[in-house]
Amino acid sequence: MIAQERRRKIFEIIESSGVVSVRDLAQRFTVSSITVVRDLQELEEQGLIRRVHGGAISLRGASYEPPFSAREAEHAEEKRRIAARAVELVNDGESLILDVGTTTLEIARALKGKRNLTVLVTNLRAALELANQSAIQVIVVGGKLRPSELSLVGHLAERTLRSFQVDKAFIAVGGITIEHGLTEFNFEEAGTKQAMIERARRRIVVADHSKFGKVMLTTVAPLNAIDTIITDSGLDSETLTRLRELGIEVVLA
Repeated sequence: MIAQERRRKIFEIIESSGVVSVRDLAQRFTVSSITVVRDLQELEEQGLIRRVHGGAISLRGASYEPPFSAREAEHAEEKRRIAARAVELVNDGESLILDVGTTTLEIARALKGKRNLTVLVTNLRAALELANQSAIQVIVVGGKLRPSELSLVGHLAERTLRSFQVDKAFIAVGGITIEHGLTEFNFEEAGTKQAMIERARRRIVVADHSKFGKVMLTTVAPLNAIDTIITDSGLDSETLTRLRELGIEVVLA
């Protein structure tokens, strides 16, 4: 691979994941660390990335959150398959927490037909999807509205969530890595997700394969705080093996 092509691919990786290390890039491209450092220097000089100790980060920053509509269009088929597998885990009569996110919105759509459920939502889009389901009791968690996501966050949302104990929580995140666990774009969203994890008997993360390897602005929880991850078959085999070695159930849709 010529240097120009390698640098283009390195830039794409950084834009996708938000952050990379020199070591990981050297292993991925089978080149020396010195070569990677030179590539990163060139990309930085072009104003495409910013170098940090041991690696580089995207100039967009780890707090950049693409618009909901743009995220909804990405990996749409994978998200529908993940939602279908998630609903297979739901039994009639259970209580659930449904997080905000494009994949959890697909779960709300797929829940139609289930009976005698109680569903807590911090997502107004999900509430509207479930509103005409007479067999599903919907509890909208109050809080400060994030207009871009139509989600409810903040102290009131966290306090409300902590007043419940539910069977299952379906949680969406911005990024997942072995080292950093679950991370999110927005610190207020991270706070509500932490409350969800605390109050559910079974904690289930739903995330398509593009979320893996990304580290966002703020930490939600380490991987040992969750029980199950539902993702798609695009997840790389090395990450799949490491997750299972950690005792996490991984369901491929």
